[in-house]
Amino acid sequence: MSINHVRPWRNIYRRKSRQIMVGSVPVGGDAPISVQTMTNTVTTDIKGTIAQVQAAAEAGADIVRISVPDQDSSCALKEIVKESPVPIVADIHFHYKRGIEAAEAGAACLRINPGNIGAPERVREVIKAARDHNCAIRIGVNAGSLEKHLLEKYGEPCPDAMVESGMDHIKILQDNDFHEFKISVKASDVFMAAAAYQALAEATDAPIHLGITEAGGLTSGTIKSAIGLGNLLWMGIGDTIRVSLSAHPVEEVKVGYEILKSLGLRHRGVNIISCPSCARQGFDVIKTVETLEKRLEHIKTPLSLSIIGCVVNGPGEALMTDVGFTGGGAGHGMVYWAGKQDHRIDNDKMVDHIVELVEKRAQEIETSTVVQ
Repeated sequence: MSINHVRPWRNIYRRKSRQIMVGSVPVGGDAPISVQTMTNTVTTDIKGTIAQVQAAAEAGADIVRISVPDQDSSCALKEIVKESPVPIVADIHFHYKRGIEAAEAGAACLRINPGNIGAPERVREVIKAARDHNCAIRIGVNAGSLEKHLLEKYGEPCPDAMVESGMDHIKILQDNDFHEFKISVKASDVFMAAAAYQALAEATDAPIHLGITEAGGLTSGTIKSAIGLGNLLWMGIGDTIRVSLSAHPVEEVKVGYEILKSLGLRHRGVNIISCPSCARQGFDVIKTVETLEKRLEHIKTPLSLSIIGCVVNGPGEALMTDVGFTGGGAGHGMVYWAGKQDHRIDNDKMVDHIVELVEKRAQEIETSTVVQ
């Protein structure tokens, strides 16, 4: 039993885009929407950066981006790529040699704006390096760093200026017969970003990288990203996402997955349905959910768990989840299995018991998937 049944009123019809490869990860077409993050270590701290990449990958990151601001970082990147369990995107700004070095170091993708790295011959050198090393390119337009001539033309950053910038960069790549690219048009303003992405989606069939740039801290940035990215994803726009938070990269990955899970676009780990609690609760819902979130982080199999404090909504929610617990009275509650009442258990034994049941259910799902 699962909450992820197909319903006609909850279908999202994704925009059709070309598919490219970022290392081993397909982006665009009918590929799953990939989740990205970016390290915030100093790149030359090889050990620290590798640890952060591995932590992000363990949390579910499909792709990780690393800033490459100087030649020492390029040298470090080569070592980091060797140890990375996921494809690495090299974040390049202005200096064309960093782009060449990153491609040679094994980066799966370059985040670079072709029009910002100098003369046409330098652009061609970077494109050649990308082609020679099977390296994709992400055109990364940002409202905060638009070209001077576009700011003069439009007077200020705006969706039209961002899309024109992106299309100009696309033309440079296409004129050099390079087509393994994706594109983003990010802004910190949700309205501006959403309008720019909608216009971009109509202007090109390139895979689109979604993001609300510089969204803020963990709480405010999560809300802003959920509104901006959620709106676009609901419209079917977006092939890969990065949630930009002033927080640890693992938190970005978690939020990214929760946004996708809420729309039924990706399913990973335990989806906990829980009530906010009230005077009717038969146990401490908030503390229980906090504990279960930590205890169940190791579960990667998609499944659902309902934790409801009382019988008002508990039984109804449990009908739609793999495992459920509804608070009752006298210090115990009802356990549900595959949507049906199964047995009672005391509240003080409930957490360990639910963890065991979720692990059992995950194993069943995994076994069933392998058999199929």
